Amino acid sequence: QVQLVESGGGLVQAGGSLRLSCAASGIIFSINDMGWYRQAPGKQRELVARITSGGTTNYADSVKGRFTISRDNPKNTVYLQMNSLKPEDTAVYYCNATRNWRNYWGQGTQVTVSS
Repeated sequence: QVQLVESGGGLVQAGGSLRLSCAASGIIFSINDMGWYRQAPGKQRELVARITSGGTTNYADSVKGRFTISRDNPKNTVYLQMNSLKPEDTAVYYCNATRNWRNYWGQGTQVTVSS
């Protein structure tokens, strides 16, 4: 099994930056895609960014140009650099990893952006 632990969330003012980290442990070999999803109050969970084992990235239109996803394979860690944060970015952010055909989720970390 794969265990994911997020960190780096917090409270920032609009225009500020945060860097989220997600460390994978357990059976970590053969992990393919890793990514970040978020869920705001009253809304469904949505994709923020994903990255393959080869480094190919994909972003939601709402964060493109502001967020950057990266991964350190030897450290089994994925990062999300968030710049120019907006109040609408406020949500619980969840780390996701795909191994074989199964998905694994972290516990989530709260990001709050004040205006």
